Amino acid sequence: MTRDASALGLDFGTTNTVVALADGSGDAQLVEYSGEEATGGVFRSALCFWEEERAWQGVAHEAGPWAIAEYLQSPLDSRFVQSFKSVAASPSFERAMIFNKPYRFEDLGRLFLQRLVAHAGGRLDERPSRVIVGRPVEYAGARPDDALARQRYDLMLAAFGTEIFYVHEPLGAAHSYASRLTEPATILVADFGGGTTDFSIVRVAAPGSARRCVPLASAGIGIAGDRFDYRIVDKLVLPLLGKGGTYRSFDKLLEIPGGYFADFADWSRLALMRNRRTMSELERLQRDAVDPEPIGRMIALIEHEQGFPLYDAVGRLKRALSGADSAEFRFASDGVDISAEVRRADFEAWIADDLARIEAAMDSALARAGVAAEEIDRVFLTGGSSLIPAIRAIFDRRFGEERIATGGELTSIAHGLALIGEESDPSEWAV
Repeated sequence: MTRDASALGLDFGTTNTVVALADGSGDAQLVEYSGEEATGGVFRSALCFWEEERAWQGVAHEAGPWAIAEYLQSPLDSRFVQSFKSVAASPSFERAMIFNKPYRFEDLGRLFLQRLVAHAGGRLDERPSRVIVGRPVEYAGARPDDALARQRYDLMLAAFGTEIFYVHEPLGAAHSYASRLTEPATILVADFGGGTTDFSIVRVAAPGSARRCVPLASAGIGIAGDRFDYRIVDKLVLPLLGKGGTYRSFDKLLEIPGGYFADFADWSRLALMRNRRTMSELERLQRDAVDPEPIGRMIALIEHEQGFPLYDAVGRLKRALSGADSAEFRFASDGVDISAEVRRADFEAWIADDLARIEAAMDSALARAGVAAEEIDRVFLTGGSSLIPAIRAIFDRRFGEERIATGGELTSIAHGLALIGEESDPSEWAV
């Protein structure tokens, strides 16, 4: 970390991680990464592991875009892990077995941050005095445990900073947006991440006020970009992998257990399916299946580590549908060939229930703040999924197009967190 930096904002996201540094001047700058694979100030939240004799315990690792490059170079000899933030609050997740070695959540997080620092060109080499870490209002997953997530984050960040504060992610975005305002306002911030969607209501005072931002209420839900990806996989891919099929058990016909398809459609679990036990179970199912071919496709995709290219194709489709009324989904590998024209209207129908729950979470934030929709002066949308037209339409309908602001979809949270770190008492924002 550079010597003149007074605080660091860390937006550790499900899909991407962004870091910003404040230097005491009232502004913050993004940390950009160095090297051939660098993608500016956005660092993919991913890890790749491979066996190497000279590495610690015989397993080497990379993170961010370098992890993707390592995986693409040798997919069959590596293990690619993405979206591991989604298990931070999950009591059912204890450890991931990678090359027969156990990795807890905090182990994955520490390894990830070590490589992020290594690729930052020296800007993060010094231990910062203040680190402001974004956290979702509501963690992803079934029955998330906030205390467990905090314990895991503390262990993950133990060597990253000396004074650590946790702040709701949309409040970081609110602080960033407030720096653009020239008059008092009551704002609604909606942050659409990879794993969660979060809302905060914030009252912004006039520039020069002793305390510029006052949080009124927050709410969130564990539905966001990854869930939308799941809907695409569920409709286009899983039927070709055996979902809805049957297998013979003695003299009965039973439906193939849905757990395998739920795991395949979840990035945090798909990456871990390539293990002896799961593969043996799938091979038994294939032998007993009425139609064994679809299960054979699933086995091939897992064995040949095709999860990343499959979900990359899903992401391309989702982005294409943000700018067009229809787009082609195309994936071909290892005996699985999927080509389908998908209409935006179909995609919006698949995610309609998710959007309704997201809107209910927004209503909860407004109710907790005691603020009616007509009392919101500005709405700031951030996060990659905020670009989906069906999401933008909710806010246009509820607040009017003229009150909507966007920008810095991937970077505003880290920028605002660093600004919070400059305040005399960041604990006022902490949770």
